[in-house]
Parts: sequence; C-alpha cells; structure tokens
Amino acid sequence: MTNDWSAEDVRALLKLEPHSTCGFVRSTFISNQRIPRGGLPAPFPDGRPTALYFMGRGMRPCDSIAFATISFITVTWAIRLKVPMLHENGTSERVVIGPELQAGQCVQLLIPGNTFHTARVVGQRRWFLGASTEWPGVEKVDVEIGSVEALAAKYPDVADDVRSFQQG
Repeated sequence: MTNDWSAEDVRALLKLEPHSTCGFVRSTFISNQRIPRGGLPAPFPDGRPTALYFMGRGMRPCDSIAFATISFITVTWAIRLKVPMLHENGTSERVVIGPELQAGQCVQLLIPGNTFHTARVVGQRRWFLGASTEWPGVEKVDVEIGSVEALAAKYPDVADDVRSFQQG
C-alpha cells in the first residue's frame, strides 16, 4: 500500500534532489519560451513557467520564503498541511490544505507573488509530497528567505507560527 511508503521510498521513485528551501525537488516542466524583461506588469520581472514535485520536511525547521511569482500548490500526499501566508500588504492568513473540505480545508492553494509562506504537516506523518506550478516561473533571483524576527514583528497575528515553524 502507498500509505506504507517511507519518505525515502518516494524520494527515490520520483528522483527528488535536496533543495535549499523546499526540502526535496524535481522539476517536471520548464518552458522553452522565456518572457522577456518588461513583458509583464510589476511585480513580475521575467521568466518562464515551471512545474515541479516537492517533498516538504514536515516537522523539521522550515524557512519562510517568498517568490516574486505566483505559485499554485497541490498537496498530493499528506494528511493535512498548515500554511501561514504573509501577504505583501501586511495582512496574513492561515490556510490548511487537506481532504476535509467541509471543515474549510482546500486541496489546492494559490499563493500570490511576494507572499511569504511556510508549511508544516499536521498529524502523524512527518513528510508530505506536493506539486507546484509557478507563473511566470521561479528562478533563484525570485526567491527571498525571510528573517523570522522581522516577519514576526510585521505579522504579529501569525508570529507564533512563524517562530515555531522555523524551530521545528
């Protein structure tokens, strides 16, 4: 049964490689077409659409990251995933990705560009498998790692989550 698979089994089968912000990753699509600089309105600099698998690190420390681009995340293998999102305008929200739709959980999550976010698995499992598409694509220059204390100060409503997610 697939519920008996370990994180190591799934990483090997999908050929996921270590990644500095997302745990383990394998790109499944990178567009051959590049959007030229200035071809999109702010905040998008340029890029090309991408898609990838990623395996989150569960209860281990997790950075708060923001992409300049829009991300659309689908969690494909988890009980529930708690995601605090810290929006550019100073507001925040807590979203749970999971199967309990009647409880307000969602199966896919749109993360607007320049939104800091992090994630933690809720429940017994200590890892999750997700899929993500980014438009117009994420390149190294588009990724910002947030300072835990600066984010906690700017977003006091989710400060405890931001600190605890970083600590593991």
